[in-house]
Amino acid sequence: MDLHAFSSVSALDQQLQHYLRITTTRDRDVERVGPFLATFDPHSSNPYLNYAIPDDDAGPSAAEVAALEEPFRRRGLPPRLEFLPAAAPALEAALLAGGFTAEGRLAVMTCAAGEAVDLAPAPGIAIAMPKTEDDLRGMRAAQHAAFGAGAGVDEGSVRRLRDSLLAGALALLARDEATGAIVGGGVATVPAAGVTEVAGIGVLESHRRRGIAGAITAGLARAAFAAGHRTVWLTPGHADAHRVYGRAGFVDRTTMLHMVKPG
Repeated sequence: MDLHAFSSVSALDQQLQHYLRITTTRDRDVERVGPFLATFDPHSSNPYLNYAIPDDDAGPSAAEVAALEEPFRRRGLPPRLEFLPAAAPALEAALLAGGFTAEGRLAVMTCAAGEAVDLAPAPGIAIAMPKTEDDLRGMRAAQHAAFGAGAGVDEGSVRRLRDSLLAGALALLARDEATGAIVGGGVATVPAAGVTEVAGIGVLESHRRRGIAGAITAGLARAAFAAGHRTVWLTPGHADAHRVYGRAGFVDRTTMLHMVKPG
């Protein structure tokens, strides 16, 4: 499958859905429930890291929608799905009928090789690949703090970052040249069929609005294309992030839907 030469929005949705099915089953617990793959992060109970992905053109019965609840409730998690609605047009209505609600409808932005740009942060900030264990630890600490997860470092997350880099992921960090402190970072995930996702772009509050997030995002896109990947994509979490990613060469191309069953 050529994941770059898509000819329609529907084709892109199917291609990204294919990518999600490959990547979310790596190092995760997986259960098949009818036309769904329920995937669970063995290291975290964060609901946003535990969700189901539908088969293409999934049109589940009411019983299959109800059955999807069980593996999540067994783990004390809310039943969630993340999917490209154009890849399964009948699914949203079936889930709504089964008591699910739309948790979020996110823009999906992609970047192709000809759209990658070169952004520089403010003077005094250096963007580079992590090279040492201290770099990995400092980058993870900055990301965690940027996302409100505290200043501590989860050594397990550092180990998983190291393993993902060995498997083909890419990472960039931002360093304050005056202090040597790492103040931000981001990754491009282990690729699947020429596609990679930019994720975890985080910058400490003290260093925001200095062009760091855009420089990391653009740098990851350029590094991904240099490594031979064909399509880079991401989902902005809010309007400010959307503007940053737009400056980095990313364009709205389709939509991702998150659905959850409350209670």
